[in-house]
Amino acid sequence: MRDGEQTPGVSLTPEEKVEIALALDDLGVDAIEAGFPITSSGEANSVKDIARAVRDIKGSVKSEVCALARSTQKDIDLAADLGVDTIHVFIATSPLHRKYKLRMSKGEVLERAVRAVEYAKSRGVNVEFSAEDATRTELDFLIEIFKAVEGAGADRIDIPDTVGVMSPPAMRSLVGIVVRELKVPVSVHCHNDFGLAVANSLAGIEAGAQQAHVTVNGIGERAGNASLEQFVTSLHFLYGIKMRINFSKLRSVSELVERLTGIQVPPNSPIVGDNAFSHESGIHVHGILGHPSTYEPLSPEAVGMQRRIVLGKHTGRHAVEKAVKQLGYDVSKEELDLIVAKIKELGDKGIKITERRFSKIVAEVVGETGVRLMEVPKWTVITGKGVTPSAWIEVRLKGREIRSAGWGVGPIDAIANALKSIDGMPKFRLSRFKLNAVSKGTDAVGEVYVKVESDGMAAEGFGLSEDIVEASMEALVDALNKVMTNENGH
Repeated sequence: MRDGEQTPGVSLTPEEKVEIALALDDLGVDAIEAGFPITSSGEANSVKDIARAVRDIKGSVKSEVCALARSTQKDIDLAADLGVDTIHVFIATSPLHRKYKLRMSKGEVLERAVRAVEYAKSRGVNVEFSAEDATRTELDFLIEIFKAVEGAGADRIDIPDTVGVMSPPAMRSLVGIVVRELKVPVSVHCHNDFGLAVANSLAGIEAGAQQAHVTVNGIGERAGNASLEQFVTSLHFLYGIKMRINFSKLRSVSELVERLTGIQVPPNSPIVGDNAFSHESGIHVHGILGHPSTYEPLSPEAVGMQRRIVLGKHTGRHAVEKAVKQLGYDVSKEELDLIVAKIKELGDKGIKITERRFSKIVAEVVGETGVRLMEVPKWTVITGKGVTPSAWIEVRLKGREIRSAGWGVGPIDAIANALKSIDGMPKFRLSRFKLNAVSKGTDAVGEVYVKVESDGMAAEGFGLSEDIVEASMEALVDALNKVMTNENGH
């Protein structure tokens, strides 16, 4: 959490940090580095709140709560007074840092580190020691300082690749040397400047490291840190290493961090990205429909995800035929050919085939009009500086025509509140909202993805329009229809 919040542009409230910490504990992480208390009173308070919140959780297995501290008595005292289990003490060791940041000699750095570890241990906590910029530190000095702090009582030793300059073979070699020289557990802390953070963390484990520092969604300074979800799934599914991680909750934790930080997960991000288990290519879809393992290395449900068959210009007949049958239609070969041709025509224009658009295509081809439980044929939204955003909507809900109005902090919030106020509408919460431009220019087509939660049920909705408010309305209507269809057993 500490390095994750150091992502440029991210600043979390103490309440948000507690929410994330409890989610991490529920996920099953072994340790939570809650923050760097000396940076601000708010940071110190959030570390204290997290330590208390995790301590109050019922059950014997809880995450260890850790606070970061420089090798100074002031930092260590503050961290210890907050009730954490572990203090992570660090000092820079590389020639660059010694000369330009610390302006200290090797001897001074060594003495400061040993004194800090001894003092932290005297405060009755576990102590983890990091040599900042370890991977650019002279090997003999790195081993010397690690042995010295081990002798001073450090419970764990961490090797940070502070600027992400290691390759997996180099990391494997360095960690192996350190592990052989020490008796205490060794940890690795890898940054992603060259895109190698996860690979380097795994190399460290191969060489004998017993802990790795990771962040949800790989966020962090500059290009980020090793991704928690990629690292733990690799350990479990590729290396066969057992952990207490509840893998089915990886997606929900990823979404929580995405929502609270505002840092969106790229669609092609491994494990938790929207496209991680999505398939469009005809060859791939054909294989997936025959047996998922043909093009999936693990079950999407294992990590809290769902498989998606995406229709587009690369889609083959098998996928389209299956999707048509799921809508309840039995079409002829000629009708199927026409549906496929329409999908590919739209795909060539750069238009995404949403479920609603696909339903319309099928209905047009077979000569029927798609019927939905709820439609919004007319709506007006007013927003602007000095004006409270408001929405007036006309809804057809299960055969009834209803007019409703809502106000909110923005146009989408106003629409959602107008929908919520309708009698007979499911009570829902908008838990995820994404807007992407799928073309260029001021008239770009906007694609909106939403996730709504209603009475323990979750449904996704998609909308596509040059008007982002219209796309948002379409996505909300799409998701709510899925909720109501499920409720009605359809």
